[in-house]
Amino acid sequence: MAERSSFVVVANRLPVDEVTTPEGRQWRPSPGGLVTALHPVLVRERGTWIGWAGGTGDAPEPFELEGINIHPVPLSAQELERYYEGQSNATIWPLYHDAVETPAYKRSWRETYRAVNQRFAEAAAEVAAEGAVVWVQDYQLQLVPAMLRELRPDLKIGFFLHIPFPPIELFMQMPFRTEILRGLLGADLVGFQQRLAAQNFVRLARHLLGLRYEGQMIQVDGRQVKAGAFPISIDTAQMEQLAADPAIQARAKEIRGELGNPKTIILGVDRLDYTKGIELRLKAFRELLADGKLTVPDAVMVQVATPSRERVEHYQALRVKVEREVGRINGEFGRVGVPAVHYLHQSYSRSELAALYSAADVMMVTPLRDGMNLVAKEYVASRADTGGALVLSEFAGAATELRQAFLCNPHDPEGVKEVLLRAVNIEPAEARRRMRVMQRHLRTHDVEHWARSFLNELGVPEAA
Repeated sequence: MAERSSFVVVANRLPVDEVTTPEGRQWRPSPGGLVTALHPVLVRERGTWIGWAGGTGDAPEPFELEGINIHPVPLSAQELERYYEGQSNATIWPLYHDAVETPAYKRSWRETYRAVNQRFAEAAAEVAAEGAVVWVQDYQLQLVPAMLRELRPDLKIGFFLHIPFPPIELFMQMPFRTEILRGLLGADLVGFQQRLAAQNFVRLARHLLGLRYEGQMIQVDGRQVKAGAFPISIDTAQMEQLAADPAIQARAKEIRGELGNPKTIILGVDRLDYTKGIELRLKAFRELLADGKLTVPDAVMVQVATPSRERVEHYQALRVKVEREVGRINGEFGRVGVPAVHYLHQSYSRSELAALYSAADVMMVTPLRDGMNLVAKEYVASRADTGGALVLSEFAGAATELRQAFLCNPHDPEGVKEVLLRAVNIEPAEARRRMRVMQRHLRTHDVEHWARSFLNELGVPEAA
């Protein structure tokens, strides 16, 4: 049997991508804040990361990459459709995001979700050493903590939810609500992005299961489960370094040139998701153009909409709506060779995103609901001392930290327009002052600080 690990991460996806090279198929690390933050702990503890490798059918054999043991878990095409696209992304995702779209509930999805969660729990039970720490990540695996505790009561189990956690009234719609709550209560520490989410969870335990709690401590089966807020962040130093690279700065200048050197570039960077408020943002821009308060070519908008969950019906409908709105704005306000909105439905490299952030005068991050929103933090970190303005939804987790942003209610078009105009017309000195305050916060509250604070709370010595 393979060597067991004293630190195990369980996530829907592995932190690796399969690539085809002249030497054949190989694995390479996939960029991401989570793996960056946990890499030092995983290497020090000879840790294991359990997750799906992408693709369907049999999983590859376990292997090692850059000092981390990689343990792939298989998913069939049907499981992918029911557990991932169905229960995770058509039931849980919309419900946890304030039911912005109506969640769909199907028994077959729930059954598959349960079976897949059991498979992840069994994989963790198999690779975890005696008394190991297991950190389970996100909404796809909410049943794993209780399943794992059943199999391995000796383990120390943490769970972190990267998305919002809904208030009791919404959560109660979930057909297998008790099972999900019991699943999460299998952990010793349940982490959320926001204090309010942790409070929702504690109150839910009382409301649904009649459990006693004191502060953030819930009494369950003779043990204590702690709920807490641990706002996730980015690798701030790496983002600052990337944006300061002369090649990135040159590319930023080039982007401004390609856009016709407008006075103001307004940028949106989102996954194409109905929670992100992309349509509402476009409408606010259109109305400001119609009112003559912004004009083309002085102001242009660039909207990057990264393809996402394209087989889920809600997402297909959203793409049609967004593209129709872009077409309408360009039809009314664009000129030959000078569109008002540059719409890019594609993925971009980190370096191209850093150049876009550096080029943009105003960043619009206006989700209807978001656990955190790391794009807002990336924009702030990439600005050096060049000012810029961040328009940020009150309903993004980032709003509780980035208080010097221009906060808005994305459901209020007049409010969004007013705030966008203020951001466009901000004095350069004021813009730099606001950015500096937010940058100082991000330097001390980076992704490593996030991982360390969670693992310390869980009782992992010298975490991260």
